[in-house]
Amino acid sequence: MTTFSGKTPDQSRSWSRHAARYDEVFLNPYGPGVQNPLWKALDAIEAPETKTVADLGCGTGPLINRLLERFGRVVALDFAPGMLQRARGRVAEADRDRVMFLERTMEDLEDLSGPLDVAVAVNSLVMPDVQRIHRVLTAIHRALRPGGVFLGIAPSMDAIQYHTMLLYDQALERGLAPSEAERFAAIHGEHNCYDFAFGRFRYQGLRQKFWLPFEFQHRFGKAGFRSVTLDKVLYPWDENFAGATELAAEPPSWDWFFHAEA
Repeated sequence: MTTFSGKTPDQSRSWSRHAARYDEVFLNPYGPGVQNPLWKALDAIEAPETKTVADLGCGTGPLINRLLERFGRVVALDFAPGMLQRARGRVAEADRDRVMFLERTMEDLEDLSGPLDVAVAVNSLVMPDVQRIHRVLTAIHRALRPGGVFLGIAPSMDAIQYHTMLLYDQALERGLAPSEAERFAAIHGEHNCYDFAFGRFRYQGLRQKFWLPFEFQHRFGKAGFRSVTLDKVLYPWDENFAGATELAAEPPSWDWFFHAEA
């Protein structure tokens, strides 16, 4: 039986271990065919070349060079040394003086309080402990200038449920009995990895929080953010999804894009 409570293993070690294969293992919001509202939101920021942006939970650094194209200065922060090592390797020597790499958790932003114009968190607000998420959101709110912008992407739990529904219907249409169709959907939807009640995901030592849409207004509001809006990052049906070929005509799956103001 899969359990999700109890002591969480050392996540910095787990994420460092996955750094070499991160882009293969995890759904890529920057991949071909992905409709990502982040780009439009970044383009809408006025005079970005004069501003400082923080890539919080930068991971292996896939976003850093795109931020360098827009902003004057980038703070790249991650708690996993293996991730930061790969992120540093992505930055050209000519741009390195515009990037500050910080090995630390997302709660530890005291020395950044006030100077950040923009913060970005792509698939990094995934701590399984929601009390820690509150501390992180509060720290980000403090670190942003008044009127600063917080943008990001968070994995969607309701998209997993949507995919489950499609797999279940697919199995029924093939003639499986309802009980067999449920088992088919549970296996191919990898339900053993998810705690749907509390929005948790577990995979090879990693623990993650998946989000439902109503949580953003609630949790961001508690941390002091205002004007919290959501949009969807839409993913093409490809090899990342079980049954993708048969689902090609269905509306795509998604993660949640958020935009909030300090």
